[in-house]
Amino acid sequence: MTPGHRVAETFLPAGADGRHTANGLEVDRAGRLWVTDSTRGVSVYDLHSRRLLAQFEVPGDAPFFINDLALTPDGTVYLTDSVRNVVHRVTPAQFARARAAGGRGVLRTRFDLTGLLPSHPDRAPALNGIATGPGGRWLLTADMTGGGLYRLDPGTGRASRVDTHGTRLRNADGLETAGRSMWVVHNTDDALSRWRLSHDGTRAREEARRSDPALQLPTTLTRSRGTLYVVRSQFDRGGPMGPGTPRTPFTIAAVRGL
Repeated sequence: MTPGHRVAETFLPAGADGRHTANGLEVDRAGRLWVTDSTRGVSVYDLHSRRLLAQFEVPGDAPFFINDLALTPDGTVYLTDSVRNVVHRVTPAQFARARAAGGRGVLRTRFDLTGLLPSHPDRAPALNGIATGPGGRWLLTADMTGGGLYRLDPGTGRASRVDTHGTRLRNADGLETAGRSMWVVHNTDDALSRWRLSHDGTRAREEARRSDPALQLPTTLTRSRGTLYVVRSQFDRGGPMGPGTPRTPFTIAAVRGL
């Protein structure tokens, strides 16, 4: 979207480079756009030329669903898999090796949360949103079905459950952090919440929550200058969560005061 304009432009056409979905987006400090594809892995583009730089695919034949991603200050990218309930990572060294190999790479698992998450019936999706803590010392990811919040330690590869003082992050989708604050999108609840994190990320307490049908099943958000920009997915209208016809054009909500 051009700064100062209210209408978005097409950055890449649908299906470009074999992509079937575009679930998560992040831009790194080198000016590269990372785009997750739930059916494949992640594609990396030069933000200015729009040229494909590399693609990383999920190994093995087991079902998977690459969902969201987060960047740490050292340039490492972490990606959630909502079916395998693992978090993959791509380090700068792995990215460089993929570029040298013709732009092809394989996603490698860094965190396996299958032993931590409660069992969900019918292979319901679990891990979804992921966000970075201060300085990249730890990351947070949410189980959208079980309602748990989990802390990931990049240095040790250890994952642990965050104490949320008895409050579940029900239907948690996108996460956003700034300092010791965290904002959560609750998709089918049409809600947003704000949390206060402990200094080490082991505890979180809900401070505020706002629900509004006008959010139209929100799935992710970003924060800029105190305003939350929330994607209205309308997945309950013609998407994977329900029948109907979405209202076009699709819009992004600006939410202030949360």
